[in-house]
Amino acid sequence: MPDHEIAVGANGTGPAGARDSVDVAIVGAGLTGLWTAWYLLHRDPTLRIAVLERDTIGFGASGRNGGWCSALLPMSLDKIAARHGDSAARRMYAAMHETVLEVGRFVDEHGAPEIFHRGGTVTAARNAPQALRLRDELDEFRRYGFGEGDVRWLDQAETTSMLAAADVTGALFTPHCAAVHPLRLTHAVARAVIAAGADVREGTAVEEIRPGRLTTTSGAVHAEVIVRATEGFTPQFAGERRVLLPIYSMMIATEPLPDSTWARIGLTDRQTFADGRHMIIYGQRTVDGRFAFGGRGAPYHFGSAIRAGFDTDATIRTLLESSLRELFPQIGDAAVTHHWGGVVAAPRDWTCSVRFDRRSGLATAGGYVGDGVSTTNIAGRTLAALITGGDDPDGLTCLPWVGHRSRKWEPEPLRWIGVNAARTAARRADEFEARTGRSSRVWGPAIDRLLGR
Repeated sequence: MPDHEIAVGANGTGPAGARDSVDVAIVGAGLTGLWTAWYLLHRDPTLRIAVLERDTIGFGASGRNGGWCSALLPMSLDKIAARHGDSAARRMYAAMHETVLEVGRFVDEHGAPEIFHRGGTVTAARNAPQALRLRDELDEFRRYGFGEGDVRWLDQAETTSMLAAADVTGALFTPHCAAVHPLRLTHAVARAVIAAGADVREGTAVEEIRPGRLTTTSGAVHAEVIVRATEGFTPQFAGERRVLLPIYSMMIATEPLPDSTWARIGLTDRQTFADGRHMIIYGQRTVDGRFAFGGRGAPYHFGSAIRAGFDTDATIRTLLESSLRELFPQIGDAAVTHHWGGVVAAPRDWTCSVRFDRRSGLATAGGYVGDGVSTTNIAGRTLAALITGGDDPDGLTCLPWVGHRSRKWEPEPLRWIGVNAARTAARRADEFEARTGRSSRVWGPAIDRLLGR
């Protein structure tokens, strides 16, 4: 079924005739909400489930991200271990490795071949400070028992053969990542959920979430369990303004490049790629031969504001295009044909979480900070296990992120000042390191302090 032909209200229950009582109501038809519905129905096919979406399926980050289905988490192994111990940190990352494979299994059964390709990720070092940070990251993985099969160092020749970016000196490579088409993946999950019997309602805005009851633009919906899966849009709910920070991430895409150009660039196995700079960039070679390339750096808007007009930014588009051309001069004058963006959600301590309070019936998951394509899957499996109870052979409900609560972000104007100061610090640290070849002793630590790392 083409992406635009998803049948909404498959049981004859669109907004006009919506059921007013279900077992589980899920707010948000992105990947968190849809995976949760899918695994709930897998565990108990008799459940009556409604997924309520203000806009369209995959409207948020699930449908417009950079297409990395990775084992990355916003919190490091050391950070998890400091709270929960070394074993818990290792279990969390091992579970993420398995999650990449789980998404691949789903796509094999329910998707199309072009949705998912597991070629791994290469993160290049392009100056000495970047190499030092990446080497430290490798050392961290080794301390927790992850070997060459999970992450390894590439020398300059190996890196160039995989990713012929300018000035590379080495790289980290991990096989635990796939390049995906994010919106097609989200729609594949939605089709499976609808076929399994869930009621997915687009154009139904949830105005209030209370235990046992949702107030929507189409009337009240009663449910024993309510799952808030709203990620970057969470601050728009009353009382949630400081729970998660909406950070804009931006992307561009080029026209399809000829095979002769790709032969000089590499990425023959469609590896996703990044480098070791402070200001995050990310990219992939799409199935139709484009560069899809993105990064952070867009301003944080006062009061956690989210508007359609913020989804593009001429200044950031120019910066992304210049960064891509500087990385890959092989593309010559190839045109940039697309530009878009959207919000990802950042908790104050950069730690994503899954929670379910059986007494109130309220559940939530999120705070992925841009690492959500795979993390939403393990979140959905974990929520399903928490909600239904019973067997948990993979030990998902015992993972260290379950039940975690982050402290709230500072009130304005401190939030606006701090977040945008971190953005400036990241840019200046990268400029200093590129110019001098030395680690920044001022801007690098400033980033860590401002972000609470």
